[in-house]
Amino acid sequence: MTAIAVTIAGSDSGGGAGTQADLKTFSALGVYGASVIAALTAQNTRRVSGIHDVPPDFVTAQIDAIYSDLDVKATKIGMLSRTDTIEVVASGLERWAVKNVVLDPVMVAASGDPLIADDAVDFLVKRLFPIVDVITPNLQEAARVLGAPLAETREEMQAQAVELKAFGPAAVLLKGGHGTTGESADLLLDDSGQHWFDAARIDTQNTHGTGCTLSSAIAAGLALGLSLAEAVRLGKDYVTAAIAAADTLRIGHGHGPVHHFHALWEKAK
Repeated sequence: MTAIAVTIAGSDSGGGAGTQADLKTFSALGVYGASVIAALTAQNTRRVSGIHDVPPDFVTAQIDAIYSDLDVKATKIGMLSRTDTIEVVASGLERWAVKNVVLDPVMVAASGDPLIADDAVDFLVKRLFPIVDVITPNLQEAARVLGAPLAETREEMQAQAVELKAFGPAAVLLKGGHGTTGESADLLLDDSGQHWFDAARIDTQNTHGTGCTLSSAIAAGLALGLSLAEAVRLGKDYVTAAIAAADTLRIGHGHGPVHHFHALWEKAK
């Protein structure tokens, strides 16, 4: 049986993040990828110059087309910039009883440009957090949701993860990639307890799409039948290697993308 995963997210015209990054990640990990485009962005490695939201009824049409036909094993949700889009996505998940849902609460691009309206943040928390299997906020996103200072220590990350889980998701993966220590430490909190995933921090400016890539790698792992902890380990290892290989690419003049096909392109030489 072919493992199938779906990304419900915004597109990135520069190819480094969003739907494009998700589909590259699925493919690199041996999973067939389908997509629901929730928004279009005019974007490159330097900035986001425009966002065009797909009409909610057409988002619904895409969801129904996919889940009525494909045997979807996991779903990744990324950029949803408006409340009406969030509502139709939540309704679609409920209508099709979608399992293994990974929600990356995307709020700001690597360039610093905002990707979600302020009123949509609260609605995302209230409407989607309680019906997904895991959320994957970074430190900035967690601080924004909680109205709290940025977590700087493991103890502060643990406290914020507990607060985030109280909003209803089955699990929280709080990502420490934007921290300032030598280690990039991510914390998975689920009903079995706390699990840390550490990796050495890599010195590169080419980190565009890391959050999208990690969350879609986790979804790929779930589609392949891994447990959540195993899928997070797969995702952490994959994105770390993709960041380590990022400087071998020459893409744009700003924050370049990670190298999604680092292993495949190396083998092709």
